[in-house]
Amino acid sequence: MADPSSYRPKPGEIPDTPGVYRFRDEHRRVIYVGKAKSLRQRLANYFQDLASLHPRTRTMVTTAASVEWTVVSTEVEALQLEYSWIKEYDPRFNVKYRDDKSYPYLAVTMNEEFPRVQVMRGHKRKGVRYFGPYGHAWAIRDTVDLLLRVFPVRTCSAGVFKNAARTGRPCLLGYIGKCSAPCVDRVSADEHRDLAEEFCDFMAGRTGTYIRRLEKQMTDAAEEMEYERAARLRDDIGALKKAMEKSAVVLADATDADLIAVAEDELEAAVQIFHVRGGRVRGQRGWVTDKVEEITTGALVEHALQQLYGEERGDSVPKEVLVPALPEPVEPVQEWLAERRGSGVSLRIPQRGDKKALMETVQRNALQALALHKTKRASDLTTRSRALEEIAEALDLDSAPLRIECYDISHLQGDDVVASMVVFEDGLQRKSEYRRFQIKGFAGQDDVRSMHEVISRRFKRYLAEKEKTGEWVDDASQADLKDASGNDIPAVSGTGPQDASENGLKDDDGRPKKFAYPPQLVVVDGGQPQVAAAKRALDELGIDDIAVCGLAKRLEEVWLPDDEDPVVLPRTSEGLYLLQRVRDEAHRFAITYQRTKRAQRFRSSPLDDVAGLGDTRKQALLKHFGSLKKLRSATIDQICEVPGIGRKTAETIAVALAQAAPAAPAVNTATGEIMDEEEPGTTGSGGDPVTAGAPDERRGQET
Repeated sequence: MADPSSYRPKPGEIPDTPGVYRFRDEHRRVIYVGKAKSLRQRLANYFQDLASLHPRTRTMVTTAASVEWTVVSTEVEALQLEYSWIKEYDPRFNVKYRDDKSYPYLAVTMNEEFPRVQVMRGHKRKGVRYFGPYGHAWAIRDTVDLLLRVFPVRTCSAGVFKNAARTGRPCLLGYIGKCSAPCVDRVSADEHRDLAEEFCDFMAGRTGTYIRRLEKQMTDAAEEMEYERAARLRDDIGALKKAMEKSAVVLADATDADLIAVAEDELEAAVQIFHVRGGRVRGQRGWVTDKVEEITTGALVEHALQQLYGEERGDSVPKEVLVPALPEPVEPVQEWLAERRGSGVSLRIPQRGDKKALMETVQRNALQALALHKTKRASDLTTRSRALEEIAEALDLDSAPLRIECYDISHLQGDDVVASMVVFEDGLQRKSEYRRFQIKGFAGQDDVRSMHEVISRRFKRYLAEKEKTGEWVDDASQADLKDASGNDIPAVSGTGPQDASENGLKDDDGRPKKFAYPPQLVVVDGGQPQVAAAKRALDELGIDDIAVCGLAKRLEEVWLPDDEDPVVLPRTSEGLYLLQRVRDEAHRFAITYQRTKRAQRFRSSPLDDVAGLGDTRKQALLKHFGSLKKLRSATIDQICEVPGIGRKTAETIAVALAQAAPAAPAVNTATGEIMDEEEPGTTGSGGDPVTAGAPDERRGQET
């Protein structure tokens, strides 16, 4: 590991001009390429105190052994040179998008004497017109099959073409009218090229001209009583319209645009692109990348634009590019795109209308692509094994943590404080063993104290189960673990029925005992304070064979007890990816429970405490009186008038309503008006109406 100060340039050496810089390692390999409006200001950011650098940047500058730069005249030149060097050197610390599949294109080889229509993949060739990309090759073949009725362009390979020219007999497509057969001189080279040009024009979106021309020819043929020719033209029009239907109209103004959306987390990003030509979606593609450098959404968009248009010219770069965030600065990128197109290009964020709605669709596709990528990655056995080994090595564990438990605390401004416990075995979720906790030891917001309570309760229960099996334990008492309804928390499943029976970890009825299985690793969502609280809880119970760590969300740092500095796993580490999935799942599970608790609290009513009063009779009471306020002011005799309510029940209802303190008057949040009348059946925790609903994220942040 190199010390950045050993190769830091002298202050006067770095020019204050636009340019591109390269970091090299000790073997002279380029590991990072970047551009800057001012090389002096940008490079100075890399040579700060290491503690102040982002972990990804810190890893890069300590891996590097030298830095060099090239001065250019403008930021546009810097952008072009950066793209060229990234393609040439493939630096390990730069964002590199990788296609999640090899997308097929519909290609027309206009560089040949007799242009050919075919499916192509891979790098684009000079002189070839491309349309797409398409999701599947069969979609291209279906489209071509329809269009060959009207534009009978050659589709055969060079070998078939030469053989037909030698024998003087065309292939089957030539006999059935789906090829103009230039191989046997049915049409000249110029006539065939005109057909190919018309085919390309139709695929590029200029469809109306050909439809109208064929309709006129069909009408003329019918007037001249050439009914067979008119029927053939009718079928041709139908084929063209069917081909057009395969790509739905999404923008009514026949817009040519590319829409780019990004879905990202701390480790990875997925990019989805929709190619819209003539108002129709003509192609779709996507990439996934590891975020090996500290990068913003705007920078991800800039890299995606380089990937998309770095080799393109002319109409391949659309007039309009819609993105979720603009690169900073945006002017050089926009100028670079305009230079490649040969005319102006609008690079902007859609704000309203059809384009914004379509961008939301592209964003959903990006989210699904990222989720699918993570699912595939998590389901791979080799990847999971490597992740567990990396965790064991980074945390200095004796063996791979086959069972990992993760804990998270959630609340809303100190109310409804709950916790979650999620379990991963062999790197996979075990949802049957998830547990939820209510914080009972104190009131208010204190994440550290809450974490201590949850860990203590979970492992007190574990020690109690060990005591039942005859194993040695200390004098730990069994914790009172209840769910939201006051019932015992369901039993914890084990690693397998056979193991459970052999170790005495099953009850008499065959069900696994509660909290009977210890994890090899406890992960808490948080930094040093939460880790210290979890460790202290285990120490108080005399448990010293379970490892503890915390994962801080801001920088994805792994904290260990009693360590002043965190463990920083590589951004491409499968171990870090697994820890992140475990932490995020615990966070999701905790927030879901917290929201459920909050909703229950705001739906509660004094009638809930009346024994024997079910939902049917509650609804009958509210329907009869119109509101809880009117029911509270009713006499016992008036309550008895409700069908199904006897005098004893009416007296119980009256007592319950009298004991419940009325809440503050309801307020219309839109007008500020105090609502004297309440909606039937709408009650708050004190029995009065709650017109504003449950608190939302604007009134407090969930954690």
